[in-house]
Amino acid sequence: MQFYLDGYKPGDPFVAEPDPALADRPAGLPETADVLIVGCGPAGLLLAAQLAEFPDIHTVIVDRRDGPLEVGQADGVACRSVEIFEAFGLADRLIGEGYQVNEVAFWRPDPADPSSIVRTGRIDDVEEGISEMPHMIVNQARMLEYLRDHMRRSAARAEPHYGLHAADVQVDHESGAEHPVTVTLEHVADGEPTGETSTVRARYVVGCDGSRSSTRHAIGLQLEGDATNKSWGVLDVLAVTDFPDIRLKSAITSEHGSILIIPREGGYLVRLYIELDNDRDGEMLRDRSATPEKLAAVANRILQPYSIDVKHVGWWAVYEIGQRLCRQFDDATESRPPRVFIAGDACHTHSAKAGQGMNVSMADAWNLGWKLGGVLRGTARPELLRTYSTERQAVAQELIDFDREFSTMFSARPGDGSAADPERFQHYFREQGRFTAGVAVRYTPSAITATPEHQDLATGLPIGMRFHSAPVVRVADAKPMHLGHAARADGAWRLYAFADRSGTAPGSRLGGFAAFLASAQSPIARYTPDGADPDSVLDVRAVLQPGHRDVVVGDLPAVLFPRKGPFGLPDHEKVFSPDPSADVFDLRGIDRDRGCLVVVRPDQYVAHVLPLDAHDELVEFLDGVLLRAGATVGV
Repeated sequence: MQFYLDGYKPGDPFVAEPDPALADRPAGLPETADVLIVGCGPAGLLLAAQLAEFPDIHTVIVDRRDGPLEVGQADGVACRSVEIFEAFGLADRLIGEGYQVNEVAFWRPDPADPSSIVRTGRIDDVEEGISEMPHMIVNQARMLEYLRDHMRRSAARAEPHYGLHAADVQVDHESGAEHPVTVTLEHVADGEPTGETSTVRARYVVGCDGSRSSTRHAIGLQLEGDATNKSWGVLDVLAVTDFPDIRLKSAITSEHGSILIIPREGGYLVRLYIELDNDRDGEMLRDRSATPEKLAAVANRILQPYSIDVKHVGWWAVYEIGQRLCRQFDDATESRPPRVFIAGDACHTHSAKAGQGMNVSMADAWNLGWKLGGVLRGTARPELLRTYSTERQAVAQELIDFDREFSTMFSARPGDGSAADPERFQHYFREQGRFTAGVAVRYTPSAITATPEHQDLATGLPIGMRFHSAPVVRVADAKPMHLGHAARADGAWRLYAFADRSGTAPGSRLGGFAAFLASAQSPIARYTPDGADPDSVLDVRAVLQPGHRDVVVGDLPAVLFPRKGPFGLPDHEKVFSPDPSADVFDLRGIDRDRGCLVVVRPDQYVAHVLPLDAHDELVEFLDGVLLRAGATVGV
């Protein structure tokens, strides 16, 4: 992260100076806001953290709890989610604190004695090379604390408002009011309404308020689908056990049920997802009389011949699996733009075994956050907001389909058919690894995702999929780093210009592209608002083919060193060379003779791949998304 652009100041450089606009905002709950977020779970706080990057956008977040979540709930952090946290500067903290999942062990009934279990296999948890980031396990409460801390350190100084329940949401589609969405908030203490209410009027509202979302109900949407009639208990415990794989992620199916073991951070804590049998465990399910002791007894039944002696319970719960999905994630119609959105469990629910709930919810929020930021700041067309529901509803449908199949295979018993075959389940787990790692999402062509006419220029960076980072060396200071880590969660589009063999020499494609960026027809000038830094909307990065010691910095185009801030300081961190041990051109299938331009959305998904000299095609694509500087539209 760069800092000191506006002048050197002592103290923590990762705490931004408060935005001057904060002085004009009232303390406490305001009457109006640009965005009101309902819910402080993973989706709500990820969205709030993204919007905190734009302090000129007045964002308010409320939650019916009395305060922050302290224990329990989700714990799996997929590789893709760690990549997202890197964009917020939070990945090191997450990785340093969490448990890293390296391998998965599979246990099934012993063919010689089906009443006992044996290990049938052990495989890598994550396929080599799909991400530079690991699969981590961190308590959801800690994840949320990272995001709140990021919000507090931002120029927005954002803090949630607790003890507020969104009881009603009304949208005025007719009057043209600046804040057309009115939300009635009930004040809540110790889980009960106090009788007091407040009202906030907003330009946009986002319901991240869980599977019983009042926001969803208010806009006439419902979760559609069926429960699977399967209940699971979850225990976070400190325990003594003779089960040998207690510190490995373990998928266990015996004649007596199924358990998913998830080692937790710290070296001692472990989570048990315990399948509850409708017959043997029916009484406690019907009477809602489950206790940690009863759940531990079920775990011991399933683990035979091994046992587990629970010494301390940190958190526990019982839940029913259900795969449910909304038909759309906003209140838009063909003739009416969206004003109210839903994200996370408010629009899709599924089992916890695949570890996707928190991860997909945060991905929902990031998809929406940069779009709201661009529209409200006047750099993007309002039509951009329609792409949120289209893109994320399709992803959620894929998740529902995957979760249904995964849950069925996980719980299959001997005698159920081929689904119970150990080798088949391990093969399925391995084949679906990209999906569970969060890197299999591919958005279909739209205004923000082009068709692949020029995909052959960068075969390893598929259009519609997340920008797969690779090692590089920063030319200015010889720093080895990952190319994708140069991007922050700042709402900017990235233009990665991969040089042809001629580099920036006269007549080279990269040289011609740089000249275009410096010309009167430049898309930088076209879309960057007056007074904003030249990389605030389009952030141009160049990747050269020679090693960093063979690059003459003085010969590089000035457009690759944009002048920023009140002192007009050049940014020296825009130019890279391949890492000698892993050449990005080879890793990502970049055409060395022609080079290419890879256009990447603010949420790190590849939007387009173009020849370096396709200047008109680039502007035509960007014109469909961005607004020209000085243009005004109603939001």
